[in-house]
Amino acid sequence: MASVASTLSWNSSSWLQSFGGNANEPPARCSDRRTTFVILAQKKAKKTRAIILKEDIAELGKKGELLHVKAGFYRNYLLPTGKAQIVTPVLLKEMKMEEERIEAEKKRVKEEAQQLALIFETVGAFKVKRKGGKGKQIFGSVTAQDLVDIIKAQLQRDVDKRIVSLPEIRETGEYVAELKLHPEVTAKVRVNVFAN
Repeated sequence: MASVASTLSWNSSSWLQSFGGNANEPPARCSDRRTTFVILAQKKAKKTRAIILKEDIAELGKKGELLHVKAGFYRNYLLPTGKAQIVTPVLLKEMKMEEERIEAEKKRVKEEAQQLALIFETVGAFKVKRKGGKGKQIFGSVTAQDLVDIIKAQLQRDVDKRIVSLPEIRETGEYVAELKLHPEVTAKVRVNVFAN
């Protein structure tokens, strides 16, 4: 108990000195001074953890996302189930490298789509022959699959028919089809329909 009292007296004297008082002065003199003490209260610090998700979690985030979650949620749920891990400088560096690799891959795919669009647009027109009817009409219609087959025959390129957007073709003439090669790249292709 004596050590606690000495610690308190030492602390109070050093505290009093920090405000300009003298620890050796008698307490009566200290009470005559009218000193105002301001006591500041601090909020309780929020305990959160910076984590990276290892898999998609409903209403929390997607795999690879950087989040701040409460420490208890991480400790009691995410850590035991292996769904997240604490962010470290090494992990951040790996994430940055992975993001750069993904961006480079996206850029490469877009450039390939632009080159393919240029090839399609420089070919000119793809010719489609159909059995003719009265006037300019043809039997049946020209479909996206027909255009895909012609592209494969002429350019030896495989194209998915779902990316081909054709107007309704039921007569001879020249039409424009669109091939959506990439979300940002669309190639316009001319289609000439002839009756034989």
